[in-house]
Amino acid sequence: MKFNIEHKDASSHARCGKITTVHGEVNTPVFMPVATRASVKAISGRELSDCGVEMIISNAYHLYLRPGQDIIEKAGGLHEFMGWKKPITTDSGGYQVFSLAGLRKINDNGVEFRSHIDGSRHFFTPENVVDFQLALGSDILMPLDECVHYPAEKGYVEESVNLTLQWAARSKKEFTEKNRSGAALFGIVQGSTYKDLRTRCAEELLAIGFDGYALGGVGVGEPAEAAEEITAHTAALLPEESPRYLMGVGPPLDILAAISCGVDMFDCVVPTRNGRNGQAFTFSGEVQLRNATSKEDFAPIEEGCACPACRDYTRGYIRHLFNVNEMLGMRLVSLHNIYFYVKLIRLSREAIRADRFLDFKNRFMNEFRQN
Repeated sequence: MKFNIEHKDASSHARCGKITTVHGEVNTPVFMPVATRASVKAISGRELSDCGVEMIISNAYHLYLRPGQDIIEKAGGLHEFMGWKKPITTDSGGYQVFSLAGLRKINDNGVEFRSHIDGSRHFFTPENVVDFQLALGSDILMPLDECVHYPAEKGYVEESVNLTLQWAARSKKEFTEKNRSGAALFGIVQGSTYKDLRTRCAEELLAIGFDGYALGGVGVGEPAEAAEEITAHTAALLPEESPRYLMGVGPPLDILAAISCGVDMFDCVVPTRNGRNGQAFTFSGEVQLRNATSKEDFAPIEEGCACPACRDYTRGYIRHLFNVNEMLGMRLVSLHNIYFYVKLIRLSREAIRADRFLDFKNRFMNEFRQN
């Protein structure tokens, strides 16, 4: 993997660049739709490409349980298995494992957990998590780490950071020995809302050395102001020459705030999850298409939008689809939302190149909030 910064915004810390992988180039900033189980819910790979998606993210925990490594390897890797030819990031599944609470036990070597599907027992180590993602053929791998929910006592968070750093070093060693594909391994900065722990975690990850760095443990229940403050603090600790990835944060306003701090990569289930519930994102705010106000509204979701939903269908029709439980409604709003996110990121890149990102961000935030 290679990362080149092509331009830095004169009005903020925002930057645009390009990640080059074995499976193609990705312009940054970039938003990655979430394909948890090798599928972005209800959306095909061709539709994602038509929306302008350049990279997706899948989840190693779910793919490890179903369909499993053997089947994916026999298919020729995750790209072939799911029919997606562009780059793929894979999360380690650490968050899913740790969210199981009563179903897992942690020790220095790794984490034992029981499958949420059938109760079968499994053991994740930093090494076998790296091995599995390499077997998938991932372009960017995330190491096993511990994501701490908010709020958490500082003593517990410090122990968690110690474990994350220990596992990071083991992950890097395994990756260095086994990687033959040109893939990249990112380090994950943890530390909850404690700036001193974030600083220490970042410094020790930099000493280990990774291809890029992720900001973990943000958007897990902390106040919005704290999340923005921690994002800015952590991003400033990370090297200029490496991509920075804010994990799991997806509301449009939060993305723009993070871009202004110099973050390059984003993922979140918000566009598709909210779309399946009838909530559409537009440049003038959020729209709930299931509301009665859409019943006789024969305009598109957003005027001037070129997505498949807005080209061919109206708000009133989409509301009807939800009312009669037709899955087409969920698909159309999800497609629109993905198109919206890709366009928002593309316009952000254009604003960065023109040295007017702060003006773009402020104008968008004002118009978006007015609804």
